[in-house]
Amino acid sequence: MMNTILNFLEKCSDALLSFNFLSDFLDILLVAFVIYEGIKLVRGSRTIQLIKGIAFLGIVFAVVKLLNMEASEYLLSVLFQNGLIILVVLFSPELRNILEKFGRRSFSNISLFGFRNADSLVKEITATINDFCKSANDLSDTKTGALVVFEKDAPLQEIIKTGTILDAQSSPELFNGLFFKNSALHDGAVIVRDGRIYAAGCILPLTQNNTLDSELGTRHRAAIGMSEHSDAVIVVVSEETGSISVAVNGALTRDVTTGALREMLLSKLIPQNNENDTNGKIKLLNKIRKKKNGGKKDEN
Repeated sequence: MMNTILNFLEKCSDALLSFNFLSDFLDILLVAFVIYEGIKLVRGSRTIQLIKGIAFLGIVFAVVKLLNMEASEYLLSVLFQNGLIILVVLFSPELRNILEKFGRRSFSNISLFGFRNADSLVKEITATINDFCKSANDLSDTKTGALVVFEKDAPLQEIIKTGTILDAQSSPELFNGLFFKNSALHDGAVIVRDGRIYAAGCILPLTQNNTLDSELGTRHRAAIGMSEHSDAVIVVVSEETGSISVAVNGALTRDVTTGALREMLLSKLIPQNNENDTNGKIKLLNKIRKKKNGGKKDEN
């Protein structure tokens, strides 16, 4: 037993001594990146069915080899010898999409393991705010009811579970479509996370404050309730009057113009409202990474 432990420690020591920091570290990083992108590629798509089929063939090949079934073993060995070409053919649409995505990116916008740089993130949040303000103007003009939650530090995972995850790039048309009266998700709230329309049709907690104006409807009470339970910024468009309201920290600001709405969202969602402020960007990225790591403290 002691010799086994000593041999194990000796092998670990040899591995550490032979470790080339630059080449080995880059090698590990590249392999991890490829695996991560591979998991993102197959997750939630029909590609997983192909992988299950390949895994099944691998099990069959192992059984055939174990039972020494020569004819079957020969056929399967030919198949696996040309496996790389077969995989390229099977996954050609997905591989083409990946290459196109990388081709459309500039080097400054490339993300590693899902983390974007600060400039890219701030630009995306700003673009989403602009998209929503355009949409809010349209929704207000047509008196289309809307409820949008802009997530900040506190993760809203429990709220997100009550709706449908979209994780889509924002656009005024998408905001408008989600709140269209015949849309399946128009009754719930939309959650915006890190500059993306993350979920729709979500159910928010209603406020228990009995001193509120009696003319406030369910959307406004849900907005106030959500703001009481988190640090999110919630925007409501009234279906009756078309007026825009913003709820923050349990307080509701009513009859907000789209210009004022944009300024409020920028000041609340981008640290110090300064896109060139380095410290603010670092704080923003640290908050995003905490949420991506699971957000253990969920205050909903």
